[in-house]
Order: sequence, then C-alpha cells, then structure tokens
Amino acid sequence: MTQRAAATRYARALLEVSLQDGDPDRVERDLGEFAKLLDEHPTLGRALLNPAVSPARKRAVVAGIVERDGALSPIVVRLLTMLAERDRLALLPDLLDVYRERLNDHRGIMRARITTAAPLDDGRASAFEKALGQATGRQVRIERSVDPALVGGLVAQVGGIVYDGSVMRHLDRLRQDFGSRV
Repeated sequence: MTQRAAATRYARALLEVSLQDGDPDRVERDLGEFAKLLDEHPTLGRALLNPAVSPARKRAVVAGIVERDGALSPIVVRLLTMLAERDRLALLPDLLDVYRERLNDHRGIMRARITTAAPLDDGRASAFEKALGQATGRQVRIERSVDPALVGGLVAQVGGIVYDGSVMRHLDRLRQDFGSRV
C-alpha cells in the first residue's frame, strides 16, 4: 500500500471521528500545528521519522510534546500516539492534506488553482471564485500562482480538470496546426 493510500485511510477515519466526537476545525488546526512543529524543528522530525528509533521511544517523545503543549484535542493526541506506536508518523503530511480535502468536501468547498502570467488582483480572483462557484454549484476557494512562461491568459485547475486558456497553449496549438499543413 502506498503512503498516500494509507494516509487516506487514516484521514477518512479521523474525519468520521472528529465529526462525531469533536470539532473538525480544531482537529485540522491541531494536526497542522503538530506538522508545523516537525517542520520547524528538523532534528525532532528526523528523530521521529528515523526507522532506527524504536516506536516506543517515538511514542514517548510524542507523549512528552503533547503533554507539554496541553492544548491539542484528545482526538489528535490519540491519533499521534497511535501513529507513533505503529511507526507511521511519516504519513502526517499526506494525512493532513487528505484530511483537509475531505473536510472541504464535507463542507461543500472546492479548491481551484489559478495560474496566471502576472499576479491576479483580489477583485479578479473574487470574480473567478464566483464564476467557478456558479459553474460547479459549490463554494470555491482559489489558490493563486504565477508562471511568467504562460505569457498571458490563465490555467485553471478545478478538482481533476485543467482548463488551459494561456497564450502559450494557443501558440502551441498554432504551431501544431501550421506544422501539420507544411
């Protein structure tokens, strides 16, 4: 089983439990804070991900962090403890990504990525969110990125579908059309 598939199983279970027993927003926030802690302290992250370190020691380290923090939700504490015991803390980044995707899906929120040749102003981004929301029937949150190689236009990725309206793509099509006629 791939790491992403295992993370998906854990994320699905975590969402079910957090919807029944707790606050899914708090679970997301707490899980994100723990993942951020590991990123900000690379030595700690390497120790918790090192296969040479026993799961019992990893569990003790996680327990110490959780105890010192004291603010993590019980659901996240149980999850982190279980991941440490099973030597699966490496799943944490993927688990967090999948959990966020599933939580957004539960809320009816869809993510879209808009890539433009120049930065997209807030007004245009809001207009795209509104248009994509009307087209999909869901609330849409846009992530913006810039790629000067597009020359102009934009590339929108909504779910698994990519809409390429970039000038570069149009130029490529023209090249192909002229190449096939010569």
